[in-house]
Amino acid sequence: MADALKIGVAGLGTVGASLVRILHQRSNALTVACGRPIIVTAVSARDKTKDRGIAMDGILWFDDPVTMAETADIDVFVELVGGAEGAAEQSVRTALTRGLHVVTANKALLSRHGVELAKLAEAKGCLLNYEAAVAGGIPVIKTLRESLTGNNFSRIYGIMNGTCNYILTRMEREGLSFADCLKEAQRLGYAEADPSFDIEGNDTAHKLSILTTLAFGCEIAADQIYLEGITNISIEDIHAAADLGYRIKLLGVAQKTESGIEQRVHPTMVPHDSVIAQVDGVTNAVALESDILGELLMVGPGAGGNATASAVLGDVTDIAKSRPGAQNVPVLGRPAHLLDAYRQAEMQSHEGGYFIRLTVQDRTGVFASIATRMAENAISLESIVQHAKEPATADRPQTIILVTHATMESAVRKAVGAIKGEGYLIGEPQVIRIERPKG
Repeated sequence: MADALKIGVAGLGTVGASLVRILHQRSNALTVACGRPIIVTAVSARDKTKDRGIAMDGILWFDDPVTMAETADIDVFVELVGGAEGAAEQSVRTALTRGLHVVTANKALLSRHGVELAKLAEAKGCLLNYEAAVAGGIPVIKTLRESLTGNNFSRIYGIMNGTCNYILTRMEREGLSFADCLKEAQRLGYAEADPSFDIEGNDTAHKLSILTTLAFGCEIAADQIYLEGITNISIEDIHAAADLGYRIKLLGVAQKTESGIEQRVHPTMVPHDSVIAQVDGVTNAVALESDILGELLMVGPGAGGNATASAVLGDVTDIAKSRPGAQNVPVLGRPAHLLDAYRQAEMQSHEGGYFIRLTVQDRTGVFASIATRMAENAISLESIVQHAKEPATADRPQTIILVTHATMESAVRKAVGAIKGEGYLIGEPQVIRIERPKG
């Protein structure tokens, strides 16, 4: 049997504590599966006195993860600190420079420094694994890096943030406002005290940028993503979508076009009978569209201590099963120095069309004016209807719902801007893309 694989875990929050607990409880089964024992020999966290419910006997404690990466007698450095800079970035870079394998769940780190860290890992002959960085317990990284090698991908999209999906699900099912659902998500621990990173779409954008690189063989470009969160989604939008046969989800979408790659994160209407529309609560889903396989939809728990720890454990056991001299899987799907430069796609017509909600004064000629502004911008309308449970009056404005055929976003924004100048619009208009998944 091969020598034991010695692990150092930086960060003993929910995920780190779960990982240490699982490695201890299932040590015999893991030894049989991997052909060698896996032993946690060092840990690092801020508070040594905190009771985490795990056995710490024989484990060396470090207050500083960078010091652990520099000096601990370990083979694998597991980074669960979080953040794109600071201790997380310094400790991972130190571990790789030292020649240690690294496992991380840190999507912010990878979206910012992933290419240079991949180059460092490959130069040192180290593995850099990060399954837990995207979609929690769903093995989408391994699928893209290994299982679907040889496929040419045309589009990837999915629900990649459980907080947002939970909020939108509760709004639809219980008729609650966005604010009420957010408070409940915070109470249950699904949302942070400051939830902006999730609800504004940044978390999804980081994950999407990593998947884009794996799917299309380009450098990571997290700053080249159109970003829109869910804070402006109202219960009126939820109801209108349902009446039209749609559900609203926050999707991350990346697709390859003739002019380059398009990346976007935004609320999206998906047909109610599509598979992805049935993904509710904190669950995540990622769809991959390729020339050989067609479409693959992967659904599972996207967050939580056990789901994330499971993904980290999978990365650790992959390293335990590897042997000296074996060819490592490239960190980002292909050798980092061979990644293509990211080329942002030119704006093109959105095939799914757009949902537009306008609240207007009850005035003669409003319908005609709206239709005229759309026509002036070459926007073909699939439907234009008044959406109200009660007749409009001077004190009760009416809501008009438009659904367009495929068109340019610039044309939609220009038409909406012209409507705003007409003087009959009340409040801000709502514009949501419509996606029509294949399955």
